[in-house]
Amino acid sequence: MDQGLETSRRLVSALTTPRNVVIVGASDRHGSWAERVWHNLERCGFAGAVYPMNPGRAEIWGVRCYADFRDLPEPPDHLVVLIPAAGVANTLRAAATAGARSATVFSSGFGEAEDVQGMVHRRALAAAIADTGLAVSGPNCMGNICAPGRLATLTEIRHASLAPGPVAMVGQSGGVMIFTQWVLEERGHGVGYVITSGNEVGLSLADYIAFFAAEPDVKIILCYVEAIANLARFKAACRAAREAGKYVIVHKLGQSDAGRAAAMAHTGSLAGSAAAFDAVADDLGVMRVSSLDDAVELVEYLTHARAPAGRRLGAITLSGAYRGLLLDAAAANNLSFPPLTAATDQKLRSLLSVGSLVSNPLDGGYGVLASRETYLHCVEALDHDPNIDMLLLQEELPRGPGADRTESYLRGVEHYVSARAQKPVVFVSVLSHGHNDYSRALRAELPHLAFLNESGKALRAIDRVVRRAERLHIADGAVRVPAPDAAAIAALRGKATDKAVMLGEAESKALLRLYGVATPREALATSRAQAMREAAAIGFPVVLKAVSDAIPHKSEVGAVMLGLKSEDDVALAWERIQRNLREHGIDAVSAMLVAQQIDGGVELALGLHRDPEMGPVVMAGAGGRLVELVKDVAFAAPPLDVAKARDLLQRTRAAQLLAGFRGAPRCDVEAAAAALVALGCIALDLGDVVEAIDINPFVALPEGKGGLALDALIVLRRASAAG
Repeated sequence: MDQGLETSRRLVSALTTPRNVVIVGASDRHGSWAERVWHNLERCGFAGAVYPMNPGRAEIWGVRCYADFRDLPEPPDHLVVLIPAAGVANTLRAAATAGARSATVFSSGFGEAEDVQGMVHRRALAAAIADTGLAVSGPNCMGNICAPGRLATLTEIRHASLAPGPVAMVGQSGGVMIFTQWVLEERGHGVGYVITSGNEVGLSLADYIAFFAAEPDVKIILCYVEAIANLARFKAACRAAREAGKYVIVHKLGQSDAGRAAAMAHTGSLAGSAAAFDAVADDLGVMRVSSLDDAVELVEYLTHARAPAGRRLGAITLSGAYRGLLLDAAAANNLSFPPLTAATDQKLRSLLSVGSLVSNPLDGGYGVLASRETYLHCVEALDHDPNIDMLLLQEELPRGPGADRTESYLRGVEHYVSARAQKPVVFVSVLSHGHNDYSRALRAELPHLAFLNESGKALRAIDRVVRRAERLHIADGAVRVPAPDAAAIAALRGKATDKAVMLGEAESKALLRLYGVATPREALATSRAQAMREAAAIGFPVVLKAVSDAIPHKSEVGAVMLGLKSEDDVALAWERIQRNLREHGIDAVSAMLVAQQIDGGVELALGLHRDPEMGPVVMAGAGGRLVELVKDVAFAAPPLDVAKARDLLQRTRAAQLLAGFRGAPRCDVEAAAAALVALGCIALDLGDVVEAIDINPFVALPEGKGGLALDALIVLRRASAAG
């Protein structure tokens, strides 16, 4: 067993199942957090003792108030810390000496506003945690709920049932955790754990995921994440959860590109936080959602239904209008409603006594609802259709007595699904709606059925479940390219500094060639006359490009001339480029690159970006001058093998061009995939010094003829300075 994960589990276990609780900074001021924690522990039946501590009070809440840990009738175990930040570190040290194992630090003032004094307190707190080995949640949090131990230090639990359940929640925002828990419980979901992790100076998201992965009652781990503190530990914990059969859902804050662009490189500006997170999360089986509403729908689906085998849906709707809504939602989420097989069509026409072909989705107007028997026969017919991977049924849970027919149909489907359904069956509603005691009680009697709200949210949830299965089926073993020259790699490392260093095109291409990426025939010329001679040696037509570290994107300043067919053309192009540079305020260059012109094929943009939080990610997409405007790109985390590289390309619209769009010849996908594998290898070998790589364009030539990196830019920077 991974010792780091075992340590995480031991620490979180101490936090969630304490023998007693000491409220440090106890106050009977009405509405204070200390008072709320006291009453919540009492109301929820915490079995251990609860000791108020405040040196200024002899009694509080009708019980003795203690001045010091040494005065307690037993060693302290868990602290609820509600004192100013300046005193927290020493309090933890004293408590640990007295025997405490864990603490929840509610106090703020530990650098949230990036103030100098707050950072001093943060460092002191981190040192105290490291020295004592205490399991600490927070600081700047709102407490926790741990139903198995009846522990309720969360400051707001008006709607909490405090009963063990399959959902465990952890998030850096206490408010988000509270609000999400309310909605989940309103939908009938048992939430066994709610952890507000705060600033995570002590325990981090990875520690909690590792703990929940080993908890037998937990099936779904729902996380609200502002930042990943330790990527390696996060990956290890998520892998443990996946191996244990647990689902991890993450709502990740910071999905914009702001602050994410690597200096000078297109790849950095295209790889926003969400794209980089998704690339890593896909390999781990982690499902990122874009909203908390979507998280709730995923919880509903995963609690009650299994993953479908594919993206082909069948449906029975109650109206033609909703049929249209489902078709729109399917198209928006890369799902489909394929035609039914002839056998299914014939069976349904016989059941419904109709003469025309039956559509999918099946409109209830055909007489599907004529009787319970007819309805269930239609469900079974669609479930058995080999063109369908899962079945959607339009219906809502009744919120009061009087809907006997609906309830009868629901119970019939529940029995069918629990006994013999071949595929997942879920119900979907037209609109989002709430539940009451009646609908929740009925819902509890239908455990094999998911009830999803609104077609858009419902199909986003289905898409996310299918996507998880698809990504996990892709191999993630790296295929090594020829080992690069050790001296050349050492020299490259020596150029990396704490600031961004841009390599010129020639030097960038030299690194790519070390990893097996092909480039055109080219030569460096330091004079116009030499450029003319090199062009003649390479063979016309040629391309002439300025060589300068001050020009990251040559086409934007007129530093590239194409289609040069003679030595005279090269001479004129040399002068034209120098003039263009002067017009853009750039000094004349002393060298230019003369390169073989490559015509035909499909231009791609391939790249590597080191995200400051998620590490290196590999990019592929449509290339050319409009790469940032079009943004037809997809990302994957290294390592990449050929299968994973092909999948990365397939997730872009450029894949249609590679396949031969509108009669054009098919292009060499294998060459592009090999280049992506090479970028993945560079990420593994040099990810600590390479911040970004742009290969734009990489031309995939007609099938069987390979591919070439026509232009390349590499940005170096030491990872410690970048992140």
